Amino acid sequence: MAIGYLRIQARTAHDAVPLGGVHVKILGEQGESLYDLVTDENGETRQVPLETLDKSFSQNQYYSGLPYKSYNVIGQKEGFDMIYVTQIPIYEGETAVQPLMLVPMEQRQTRPRQSRIFVGKPAVAMQEPRSQEGGEADPRILRQVVIPNPITVHLGAPGSYASNVQVSFPDYVKNVASSEIYPTWPEASLRANIYAIITFALNRIYTEWYRSKGYDYDITNSTAYDQNFVYGRPIYDSISRVTDDIFNEYVRRQGQNVPYFTSFCNGSTVTCQGMSQWGTVTLAENGYTPLQILRNYYPNDVEIVEAQAIANVPSSYPGTALRVGSTGLDVQTIQTYLNRIRRNYPAIPAITDPEGTFGDSTKAAVTKFQSIFGLAADGIVGKSTWYKISAIYTAVARLAELNGEGVSLGIGTVPPAVVLRQGSRGQDVITLQYLLDVISEYYPTVPAPAQDGIFGGGTLQAVTAFQQAVRLAPDGIVGPATWKKLYEVYLGIGTNVPGQGGSGGGTGGTQQPGTESGVREYVVKAGDSLWLIAQRFGTTVEAIRQLNGLTTNLLNVGQVLKIPASQSGSYVEYTVQAGDTLWLLSRRYDTTVDAIKKLNGLSSDRLDIGQVLKIPVR
Repeated sequence: MAIGYLRIQARTAHDAVPLGGVHVKILGEQGESLYDLVTDENGETRQVPLETLDKSFSQNQYYSGLPYKSYNVIGQKEGFDMIYVTQIPIYEGETAVQPLMLVPMEQRQTRPRQSRIFVGKPAVAMQEPRSQEGGEADPRILRQVVIPNPITVHLGAPGSYASNVQVSFPDYVKNVASSEIYPTWPEASLRANIYAIITFALNRIYTEWYRSKGYDYDITNSTAYDQNFVYGRPIYDSISRVTDDIFNEYVRRQGQNVPYFTSFCNGSTVTCQGMSQWGTVTLAENGYTPLQILRNYYPNDVEIVEAQAIANVPSSYPGTALRVGSTGLDVQTIQTYLNRIRRNYPAIPAITDPEGTFGDSTKAAVTKFQSIFGLAADGIVGKSTWYKISAIYTAVARLAELNGEGVSLGIGTVPPAVVLRQGSRGQDVITLQYLLDVISEYYPTVPAPAQDGIFGGGTLQAVTAFQQAVRLAPDGIVGPATWKKLYEVYLGIGTNVPGQGGSGGGTGGTQQPGTESGVREYVVKAGDSLWLIAQRFGTTVEAIRQLNGLTTNLLNVGQVLKIPASQSGSYVEYTVQAGDTLWLLSRRYDTTVDAIKKLNGLSSDRLDIGQVLKIPVR
C-alpha cells in the first residue's frame, strides 16, 4: 500500500500566535482512531504516515475513481471551540499540512462549540460545467498590477447570502491549487496551473469584476464562475513550494499590463475555450516548459512577469538572496524582523551577529524559521523566505500594536450605553472599531474597519459580519445585545489566546514582551509622522528619535518604533458628548472620577458638550 503524510498546524491571528497543547485526533474513513497527537510550541504536530492509493492513479485522467484515501481530523484546546475537518485527501509521497484555525471561546461561554469543514474532492474530479466570464480593463486606464494582501473571497456563488473571508494572497493561491488539481502532477504542470490561478484572480481584481458591480469582495469560490477555494482545507507541500516561488508573477500579453483572463477547466469531463488542466499533465510529460504549456492554450505572445508591488508588505525583496557573508540594511531588516518573531516563536534561536552582518547565528535563525513555516530550510533568504518573514513580522507586530492601543483607548470591561448605527461619530465609534479590529484577527469572516471614529460603510460591513458570526440578527445596528457580544468575544480572546492577556479589558499594561519597562511598540501606518505619534502618546519627537536611534524624521509604513513612557502621565483625550458624566467616563476607561478631575483641574462634576478631557489610563 502506498503512503502519504499529514501534519497539523494550529495557529491563529494570521499565523502570529502558535497554539501549543492542542489535542488532535486523526480518524480513518470509518471513524476509527489512528493517531492521538498534541501540538508543540510552534503549534505543530509531528508528521504521520497514512495509507493511500498509488500516485499513478492521480496522474491518469482516465481513472474513474478518486485517486486517494480520505481522513478526518478533530482538534480541541481548552478555551477554544472545537474543529472537525472531514474528507482530507492524502496522496502518495505528498505531505498535507492541515491548518486548525481554532476560534477563542467567549467570556462566560461554558462549553465549546464545534465547527465543521468539509474538504472533499478537487475541482479536477468534478463534472459540473464551468462558465467563467471575464473582460478586459479599459486600455486607457494605466494602473499598476499590485498583489492584493489580503484578498477577499466570497464563500458562495455571486450574489448569494454567504460569508466573506480575507486571506493572504499566497495562502489563497495555495488553497485554490490544492482545491483544483492533484499535487502529484509534474512540476511544469503544477507551475502552469498555478500561474493560471494567480492570473485569473489578479484579472478579477484589476478589472474590478465584482467590486464594479457593487459587491464587497474580489472573487468567489464558485467553480462555475471563478475557481475552487475551501476555507480551512489542507495544503500540499509540492504546491506550497511552487507558490512561494511564483506568487507575485502573472501572465499577460506582450505590450499590455492587464493580467490575461486565464480561464480553465479539467479538459476531460468538462471542456472549455481556456486551459485544460489534464492537458497540462500530458504536455509536461512531453517536456513542455510552464510558459510553453500556457502558450499552447492562450495566445502565443503571452509572457510571465512580476507584479509591480505587493500590498501591505513593509519592505520589498532586495532582488538578491541574502546568505552568510551578506551585509547591509537588508540584512539588518531581516534580523530585526526575526528577533521580533522570536518572541512568539521561541524555537527560533537568538541572533548574536552584529547588526547588518549575516553570520552563523543569523543563518541558524533563518533556517529554523524556514523549517517552522514549511520553506526549504537552507538558511538563505531568497524571495519566498523574505516575503514569509515580512508577512509573519507584520502579523505579530500588529497584535502588539493592538494590545497597546486597547490600553490607550481605555476599553475597560463595561460596554458603552449607546446605540450606534451608520452615520454615528465619536469616541464610542472608535471603541467599536477597535473591538472589531481585534476580533477580525481571530474571526476570519469579520473584516477590520478603519479606526476613524466615523460609522461608515466599512464599519457597517464589519458589524454585520460580526453579527452573522455570533448568530445575532445582522441589522448593522450596535445596540445592547451587540455591545454585550462584542465585549464577551473580545474578553474571551484576552483570556484564552496565549500571550494576548493585554486584549482582555486593557489589563495587560503598556509593556510588550521583551521591551524596556514603560516602553511600548508602535507599527507605523500610512500618514504617520513623528510629531503625530509623539502627540498621540504624550511624548516628544526627540525622545522617540533618541530611543530608536533615528537620525532623520523619515518613517516607513510597517516600521516598528519604541515609544517612551508619557512624560506627562499616560492619558487619552476625549471630547465630551451629550449624556456623558464623569462617573460614566470613569467606568468606561477603568479609572476614577477623582483621577479625571485631578488630571484636568476640575473643581466640580459639571461637563460641557465639546469639552476636551484628559482621561488617565493605567
